[in-house]
Amino acid sequence: MKILIMALLSGLLFGVGLTLGGMTQPKVVLGFLNVFGHWNPRLVLVMGGAVLTTAIGYRWVGKKRKPLLAEAFHWPTRKDIEWRLLGGAALFGMGWGMAGYCPGPALVSIGGGQPDLWAFVVAMAGGWWLAAQWSGSTDVRREREEQHDE
Repeated sequence: MKILIMALLSGLLFGVGLTLGGMTQPKVVLGFLNVFGHWNPRLVLVMGGAVLTTAIGYRWVGKKRKPLLAEAFHWPTRKDIEWRLLGGAALFGMGWGMAGYCPGPALVSIGGGQPDLWAFVVAMAGGWWLAAQWSGSTDVRREREEQHDE
Protein backbone atom coordinates (compact mmCIF):
# COMPACT_ATOMS: atom_id res chain seq x y z
CA MET A 1 0.00 0.00 0.00
CA LYS A 2 2.91 2.36 0.76
CA ILE A 3 4.25 1.92 -2.78
CA LEU A 4 0.81 2.71 -4.24
CA ILE A 5 0.51 5.87 -2.14
CA MET A 6 4.03 6.99 -3.11
CA ALA A 7 3.27 6.31 -6.79
CA LEU A 8 0.09 8.39 -6.51
CA LEU A 9 1.90 11.26 -4.78
CA SER A 10 4.79 11.13 -7.26
CA GLY A 11 2.40 11.18 -10.21
CA LEU A 12 0.44 14.06 -8.70
CA LEU A 13 3.63 16.05 -8.10
CA PHE A 14 4.81 15.30 -11.65
CA GLY A 15 1.47 16.39 -13.13
CA VAL A 16 1.42 19.63 -11.14
CA GLY A 17 5.00 20.37 -12.20
CA LEU A 18 4.20 19.75 -15.86
CA THR A 19 1.17 22.01 -15.66
CA LEU A 20 2.95 24.84 -13.84
CA GLY A 21 5.90 24.58 -16.25
CA GLY A 22 3.62 24.97 -19.27
CA MET A 23 4.43 21.52 -20.65
CA THR A 24 0.72 20.72 -20.99
CA GLN A 25 0.30 23.57 -23.48
CA PRO A 26 1.35 22.55 -26.99
CA LYS A 27 1.87 26.20 -28.01
CA VAL A 28 4.60 26.52 -25.33
CA VAL A 29 6.35 23.34 -26.50
CA LEU A 30 6.04 24.21 -30.20
CA GLY A 31 7.19 27.76 -29.45
CA PHE A 32 10.33 26.31 -27.84
CA LEU A 33 11.00 24.13 -30.88
CA ASN A 34 10.49 27.07 -33.28
CA VAL A 35 14.02 28.46 -33.05
CA PHE A 36 13.74 30.35 -36.37
CA GLY A 37 10.39 31.98 -35.63
CA HIS A 38 8.87 33.30 -32.41
CA TRP A 39 11.05 31.29 -30.01
CA ASN A 40 9.73 30.72 -26.48
CA PRO A 41 12.61 29.96 -24.04
CA ARG A 42 10.31 28.97 -21.15
CA LEU A 43 11.02 25.28 -21.64
CA VAL A 44 14.76 25.81 -21.09
CA LEU A 45 13.99 26.74 -17.47
CA VAL A 46 11.73 23.71 -17.04
CA MET A 47 14.38 21.38 -18.46
CA GLY A 48 17.14 23.06 -16.46
CA GLY A 49 15.13 22.61 -13.27
CA ALA A 50 14.57 18.94 -14.13
CA VAL A 51 18.26 18.33 -14.80
CA LEU A 52 19.30 20.09 -11.59
CA THR A 53 16.74 18.18 -9.50
CA THR A 54 17.82 14.88 -11.05
CA ALA A 55 21.51 15.58 -10.49
CA ILE A 56 20.95 16.40 -6.82
CA GLY A 57 18.55 13.49 -6.37
CA TYR A 58 20.93 10.92 -7.88
CA ARG A 59 23.80 12.09 -5.67
CA TRP A 60 21.60 11.89 -2.58
CA VAL A 61 20.01 8.53 -3.45
CA GLY A 62 23.36 7.08 -4.52
CA LYS A 63 24.57 7.36 -0.93
CA LYS A 64 21.72 5.22 0.40
CA ARG A 65 22.08 1.47 0.94
CA LYS A 66 18.57 0.67 -0.29
CA PRO A 67 15.40 2.48 -1.33
CA LEU A 68 12.74 3.35 1.23
CA LEU A 69 10.11 1.01 -0.22
CA ALA A 70 12.09 -1.73 -2.00
CA GLU A 71 14.73 -4.32 -1.21
CA ALA A 72 17.31 -3.03 -3.66
CA PHE A 73 18.04 -0.36 -6.24
CA HIS A 74 17.65 -1.31 -9.90
CA TRP A 75 20.33 0.79 -11.60
CA PRO A 76 20.80 0.56 -15.37
CA THR A 77 23.57 -1.78 -16.39
CA ARG A 78 23.82 -1.01 -20.12
CA LYS A 79 26.13 1.77 -21.19
CA ASP A 80 26.08 1.31 -24.96
CA ILE A 81 24.08 3.39 -27.41
CA GLU A 82 22.20 1.14 -29.81
CA TRP A 83 20.05 1.78 -32.88
CA ARG A 84 16.82 1.13 -30.92
CA LEU A 85 17.67 3.97 -28.53
CA LEU A 86 18.53 6.36 -31.36
CA GLY A 87 15.50 5.37 -33.42
CA GLY A 88 13.17 5.68 -30.45
CA ALA A 89 14.59 9.09 -29.56
CA ALA A 90 14.13 10.27 -33.15
CA LEU A 91 10.52 9.04 -33.28
CA PHE A 92 9.81 10.61 -29.90
CA GLY A 93 11.24 13.94 -31.08
CA MET A 94 9.24 13.88 -34.30
CA GLY A 95 6.01 13.15 -32.43
CA TRP A 96 6.77 15.84 -29.86
CA GLY A 97 7.50 18.38 -32.60
CA MET A 98 4.38 17.54 -34.62
CA ALA A 99 1.89 17.38 -31.74
CA GLY A 100 3.45 19.56 -29.05
CA TYR A 101 2.89 16.79 -26.50
CA CYS A 102 5.08 14.11 -25.05
CA PRO A 103 3.56 11.18 -23.11
CA GLY A 104 3.52 12.68 -19.61
CA PRO A 105 1.88 16.01 -20.47
CA ALA A 106 -0.55 14.26 -22.83
CA LEU A 107 -1.80 12.02 -20.03
CA VAL A 108 -1.95 14.96 -17.60
CA SER A 109 -4.03 16.96 -20.11
CA ILE A 110 -6.38 14.20 -21.22
CA GLY A 111 -9.07 15.31 -18.77
CA GLY A 112 -9.70 18.38 -20.94
CA GLY A 113 -11.49 16.23 -23.51
CA GLN A 114 -9.83 17.72 -26.60
CA PRO A 115 -10.43 15.40 -29.60
CA ASP A 116 -6.95 15.97 -31.06
CA LEU A 117 -5.39 15.05 -27.72
CA TRP A 118 -7.46 11.85 -27.53
CA ALA A 119 -6.28 11.00 -31.05
CA PHE A 120 -2.66 11.58 -29.94
CA VAL A 121 -3.03 9.36 -26.85
CA VAL A 122 -4.67 6.55 -28.86
CA ALA A 123 -1.90 6.79 -31.49
CA MET A 124 0.73 6.83 -28.72
CA ALA A 125 -0.73 3.69 -27.12
CA GLY A 126 -0.84 2.07 -30.56
CA GLY A 127 2.80 2.97 -31.08
CA TRP A 128 3.75 1.40 -27.74
CA TRP A 129 1.88 -1.77 -28.69
CA LEU A 130 3.49 -1.90 -32.14
CA ALA A 131 6.95 -1.36 -30.67
CA ALA A 132 6.39 -4.18 -28.18
CA GLN A 133 5.20 -6.51 -30.96
CA TRP A 134 8.08 -5.57 -33.23
CA SER A 135 10.72 -6.02 -30.56
CA GLY A 136 9.15 -9.25 -29.34
CA SER A 137 8.80 -7.88 -25.81
CA THR A 138 5.32 -7.52 -24.36
CA ASP A 139 6.23 -7.66 -20.69
CA VAL A 140 8.76 -4.95 -19.88
CA ARG A 141 8.64 -5.61 -16.13
CA ARG A 142 9.48 -9.31 -16.59
CA GLU A 143 12.26 -8.38 -19.03
CA ARG A 144 13.76 -5.96 -16.49
CA GLU A 145 13.62 -8.57 -13.72
CA GLU A 146 15.33 -11.12 -15.96
CA GLN A 147 18.08 -8.62 -16.81
CA HIS A 148 18.52 -7.82 -13.10
CA ASP A 149 18.82 -11.52 -12.18
CA GLU A 150 21.69 -12.08 -14.68
